[in-house]
Amino acid sequence: MHRQQGNGIYEWCETIVFAISAALIILVFGFGFSRVNGSSMYPTLVEGEQVLTCSFLYSPERGDVITTDALIPYGKPLVKRVIALEGDTVWIDGSTGSVYLNGELLEEDYLPEGTLTMPDDRTEEFTVPEGKVFVMGDNRSGSLDGRSLEVGFIDERDIIGEVLFCVSPFSSFRRIE
Repeated sequence: MHRQQGNGIYEWCETIVFAISAALIILVFGFGFSRVNGSSMYPTLVEGEQVLTCSFLYSPERGDVITTDALIPYGKPLVKRVIALEGDTVWIDGSTGSVYLNGELLEEDYLPEGTLTMPDDRTEEFTVPEGKVFVMGDNRSGSLDGRSLEVGFIDERDIIGEVLFCVSPFSSFRRIE
């Protein structure tokens, strides 16, 4: 009887060690946390919130909210929304504030009603270069983003991952879309 108890404890410890190891591997290689600085993603994200990002096998898609590393031309990490991928053409109509993607009006239901997107340095239609994405904040009037040559296009290699959840403060826990 005593021998069976020893085997049970060993199996239980083995299971716990395996679970902790698996969790650490997932965190180290696939997930991370970032803090939102500034109001450029309001109302989707608010300054000071902590977000969970996933980088494991991530490939950017239009509409994703992403985090970048500090190796971008701007020199600081950013949290922004992917608007266009390599090869896409973008034009921002300066008279209406509308964004056109590949010749069609971009439907942006994540923006607050009445949001106008005014061009900054990019006043002409442009094409996103290979290996890059074009990003913008949801708070278009208060966002330094791809419209400015200071930020420019984001190299896909500088994307840390997609923002999945707001995790802190806990009262603000939600899925980010």
